[in-house]
Amino acid sequence: MQLKGEQLAAHLERELRPLYVLYGDEPLLVIEAADTIRSKARQQGYNEREVLTVLPAFDWGLLLAAGGNLSLFGDRKLIDLRIPTGKPGKEGGAALQQWCQHLSSDNLLLITLPELDWREEKAVWFTTLVNAGVAIKLMAPPLAELPGWIAGRLRRQQQSADQESLKFIAERVEGNLLAAHQEIQKLGLLYPAGQLTAEQIRDAVLNVARYDIDGLREALLSGDIGRLTRTLDGLMQEGEAPPLVLWAMSEEIRALTTIRAGIDSGKAVDQLLKDAKVWGPRAIPVKKALQRLTSTVLEAALQHAGRIDRLAKGIGQGNIWEEFLRLGLRLCPGGPIRTGAVR
Repeated sequence: MQLKGEQLAAHLERELRPLYVLYGDEPLLVIEAADTIRSKARQQGYNEREVLTVLPAFDWGLLLAAGGNLSLFGDRKLIDLRIPTGKPGKEGGAALQQWCQHLSSDNLLLITLPELDWREEKAVWFTTLVNAGVAIKLMAPPLAELPGWIAGRLRRQQQSADQESLKFIAERVEGNLLAAHQEIQKLGLLYPAGQLTAEQIRDAVLNVARYDIDGLREALLSGDIGRLTRTLDGLMQEGEAPPLVLWAMSEEIRALTTIRAGIDSGKAVDQLLKDAKVWGPRAIPVKKALQRLTSTVLEAALQHAGRIDRLAKGIGQGNIWEEFLRLGLRLCPGGPIRTGAVR
């Protein structure tokens, strides 16, 4: 069974299964979900707990032994299995599949993993776990959904804020959900229950955003000037290597240029996206970007990227981070662009 993170509480009100798998890119959400399951397990009489961490040369016999060692006091046991790499290996995969064949109400196995790619999610050991128990994928909400997530957290401590204030917090904690959680808790300690003012929030909330290359790609495709500027500034402050920034921006521009040229020649956009290896969630922002960008703009952007490449190699003069921003602005609404419809 596969559940969303927000469905866990309602699920646990109905039942407690002998096997849970938690995985995703956001440690805070994984930790909170694990705590919720452990709390419910204690209520159900799982008073003994054993923690196993899969490190190099881990003995998978320990897992099977943990399931066979009954408590002297007759308590049921929660086995907390942590696989930091997300790769149990051949021996581990076999052990997990064997465990699934002998599930028992005497033992609750809670497995925590990092984010898995699509190949790992289709691996036999993982699909066996999903079919035998409950798997919950826990991902950080995207920036557009982050204000709503923050509002929900504020409601838990009987506080609220207007939409502009929620957006302000979201921009300061983007990409750092643990920091967002800490800032929200701080608001609960500083101010009483009720509506928070914009001034209170601005005084309390720190700029703790964590910027990465994926966020830069998203800002570039969406044409969000504010986010693009913040992300580039954040990457510069965090010491990101300029060649990596240039590579990320150039990859997006090259893909857009190729697809745009195909669209202009009358080819089907879906096939062009497939040929450019653009699929999944990334396809939507790419399509939206193509609706506002012409071949002329994209070709000019490619030439600009070439100039930045020479600048990175010491040829020419200029501030490379300022050039990154100028390059990004070419692809944003209000920049030197022309509309081109996706057919």
